[in-house]
Amino acid sequence: MSDTTGQDQQQNMRRVALTSLAGTSIEWYDFFLYATAAAVIFPIAFFPQEDPTTALLISFSSLAVGFLARPLGGVVFGHFGDRIGRKRTLVVALMMMGVTTTLIGFLPTYASIGVAAPILLVLLRFVQGLAIGGQWGGAMLLVTESAPADQRGWYGAYAQAGAPLGVVLANLAFIGVSSSMSDEAFMDWGWRLPFIASIVLIGISMYIQLKIEDTQAFQSLSNAQSATDKPVETVKRSPVIEAIRKYPKRIMLAAGAFLSVQVTFYILIAFVISYGMQSPNLMLSKDLMLTAVLVAAAIMVPTQFYFSGLSDRIGRKNVYRWGAILTGAWGFALFPLIDTGNPLFICLAITVGLLFLGMQYGPQAAYFTELFSTEVRYSGASLGYQLGAIIGGALAPTIAVLLWDSFGIFYVSVYIAIAALLTLWSLSHLEETKGSTL
Repeated sequence: MSDTTGQDQQQNMRRVALTSLAGTSIEWYDFFLYATAAAVIFPIAFFPQEDPTTALLISFSSLAVGFLARPLGGVVFGHFGDRIGRKRTLVVALMMMGVTTTLIGFLPTYASIGVAAPILLVLLRFVQGLAIGGQWGGAMLLVTESAPADQRGWYGAYAQAGAPLGVVLANLAFIGVSSSMSDEAFMDWGWRLPFIASIVLIGISMYIQLKIEDTQAFQSLSNAQSATDKPVETVKRSPVIEAIRKYPKRIMLAAGAFLSVQVTFYILIAFVISYGMQSPNLMLSKDLMLTAVLVAAAIMVPTQFYFSGLSDRIGRKNVYRWGAILTGAWGFALFPLIDTGNPLFICLAITVGLLFLGMQYGPQAAYFTELFSTEVRYSGASLGYQLGAIIGGALAPTIAVLLWDSFGIFYVSVYIAIAALLTLWSLSHLEETKGSTL
């Protein structure tokens, strides 16, 4: 009987993990479609300027709007995630992202409706940010709160793997569409197809609603609150306010620990594409740069699982710390390798960078889960994650363009190193959490 129960639990855990992976992959696909389009499509379609660098800067600035919305999404969805459950909140976030990204695919360009086009695009990007701000906490907790304590890092990687897989899917979509038609057709209407395809996310969200149970940790908390004789007002206090009151320092340190990942990730998946295409010494093709990022992100996925599993054995901070050290150092090898113009070296430069990021991003789900107590975990983890995202990732491509244009590409490497140092400082003030009970 117990063997059957164990098999059922393992089967359910596997279904939860794979469903979380599918949902986050498509959600991040939607979010990263915008990042890729901001480097390749939007400077022409929505933000036309006489100077290509100015158009690129404006386009990357619109990318930042999604990051500005992410903490707000973390607050709103965190509140409801800690109140009504991880699953139901995640479903709303996935639905919101699927609808919004599909609408971007139907949006008229600047040539059609003038200044209204970029305004509508930025508004839709803001809603994308709200959705991604809510999605991460729900998907991450759905997995980590359901996982066995000694495998929390490994299973948490299923939620984290959605990010590199989203990059792979986004770049595959653009490469597949652009290679099947002329450049004129791609710039005219072909770029819309990858955005419209995100309607698939609505189907995944319905599956989660119908087939997946909420986590045992949340169900236990709900049962305990239902049985308590405390006044309703105490039980119903805002989880977001309670998280800020209870863990202010921990939230900010979690945000700081995320800086290296965010700064370097968006430089590797967005800025390097523009750098390779627009650098006077390179002038590489769009498909070459997209393919290099695609290959690197695909290799990041299995290595991320390895390092997440390793964190179950030797600790979250040990793996995370070495990832930050190696990321900061690799920033100084990144651009010299790209400057060779050799496709193999370009692919190597981006791949190794993403591999070192996987040492940080993989264990992060379990680490952030274990930093906060159950009643405010969605809110606390989401706030730390999304504040780190807005500080580190929102303007990373824009800052990289400004540094490159004003001082030279070496200073982009310095930028990566500074972010890594800030992450190391934050980690030094956080405790090790491996083995914590939820």
